[in-house]
Amino acid sequence: MMQKIRKQIFDNHSHIGPVPGFAYYGLPEVVKPTTDYDTIDEYLGGMDEHGIDRALVLPNYGYPDSNQPFTLNPLVAEGAERSDRLLGAIWVSALPKDKDKTIEALKLIGQKGLIALKATCLLGGTLDPEGWDDESSELWNMILDAAAEHDMPIHIHTSPSGGSDIDNALAMIKKYGKRNKIHVVHMGGGVSGHIKFVPQFCDLVEDGYQIYTDLTWSVGFGSNWLLKEIEERGIGGDRVLFGSDVPWSDFASEYWKIEGASISEKLKDDIFWNNAERLYSKFW
Repeated sequence: MMQKIRKQIFDNHSHIGPVPGFAYYGLPEVVKPTTDYDTIDEYLGGMDEHGIDRALVLPNYGYPDSNQPFTLNPLVAEGAERSDRLLGAIWVSALPKDKDKTIEALKLIGQKGLIALKATCLLGGTLDPEGWDDESSELWNMILDAAAEHDMPIHIHTSPSGGSDIDNALAMIKKYGKRNKIHVVHMGGGVSGHIKFVPQFCDLVEDGYQIYTDLTWSVGFGSNWLLKEIEERGIGGDRVLFGSDVPWSDFASEYWKIEGASISEKLKDDIFWNNAERLYSKFW
């Protein structure tokens, strides 16, 4: 077990379930880049290994088939039902071809421990409402209405360029973020995403938007910059949540990104536990 300095750790962003290999980015052969937690027992064992007390777990994804993560919603639901240490996020999609699967996924709302939604535009579509066609708009509004009705955060993947670019995420936040809790995964993703995201984060919080983020995948300057802005301005410290993004990142680097930062112990405690407790305790 890794040395655990924090008394309590809540992992707000990690994944469960198997993902098949693929010849990503035009590789001549199939590769399997991650070591997955295929089962609930394996996932709980990983929590014990890293000293994690509770976790919000999401369907694992990365295989270029939008159907694949839907197949793991039952595993997430089973984990949340079986262990009080686990909460779950339901996979949804605003791609028109996934309409029926998303309608079925939203029926899981209300089951024990299922307290968030997760969506991405990596396989098409956009987070920007101005770019939605009629079918996509219908689905996005179905998803966002359900999240708002049940006070569930929606996690949106961000990465540079394409439909998941932070510019598109910010457009969604500015239209829906005073009604919806929107968790910006990867704080914009990459250098350009951080540079666009960090200067606006505290302003959005101050202006009443229900924006949240985690520091997973962040380049060192980006996470340090965001944490410094939060401490200097005294706002936004309740909107940053620790996540490991296992198996697509690793616990140690994500943990020490915060534990090793030159910030107050109070802010560290908030990021590692208190913010999650405030956000999710009504579901415990």
